[in-house]
Amino acid sequence: MRVRVRVWDGLVRTLHWTLAAAVATAWISGHWPPSHFDDWHHTAGYVAGAAVLLRLGWGWAGRGHARLASFVRRPRDVLAYARALRAGHEPRYIGHNPLGGWMVLALWATAFALALTGWLYTTDWLWGYEWLSDLHAWLAWGLLVLVAGHLGGVVVTSWRHRENLVGAMFSGAKRAPEGNDIA
Repeated sequence: MRVRVRVWDGLVRTLHWTLAAAVATAWISGHWPPSHFDDWHHTAGYVAGAAVLLRLGWGWAGRGHARLASFVRRPRDVLAYARALRAGHEPRYIGHNPLGGWMVLALWATAFALALTGWLYTTDWLWGYEWLSDLHAWLAWGLLVLVAGHLGGVVVTSWRHRENLVGAMFSGAKRAPEGNDIA
């Protein structure tokens, strides 16, 4: 039996799945006839924005792998990891790998920008401005691309390191470090 270690705390996992559900709900409700699902769309956007803000706060206040400092690496480290990945000899990380860490930031930034532009569009100040609506739509498509990249990264990393990362995001535990793994 393999030893498992706690990696993701309950708040990290809850906010991860809350953001995922909010983004999915906002995407689906945003592509239905507007009059029927506006409330769902708006609520999901606010929940997504709040989840990002709470997760950022926990990234400073939390411990271990919840901390931003544990997974936001220098660009030089990200490029080195990408080269190692391409060559097929990337190290296994217990938390986020360097590419995954930057993907997290890109996902959060885009989700928050979507929540912000969506809210701004409902204000008297910016109601009806085409450029804001277009920006919101472009951000939504950008987020869809990022989510696809995130899911692809999860599949590739799970396969390459023979580990169920989706299961780890539910349980909070991963296989203990071994050999040249990076904690």
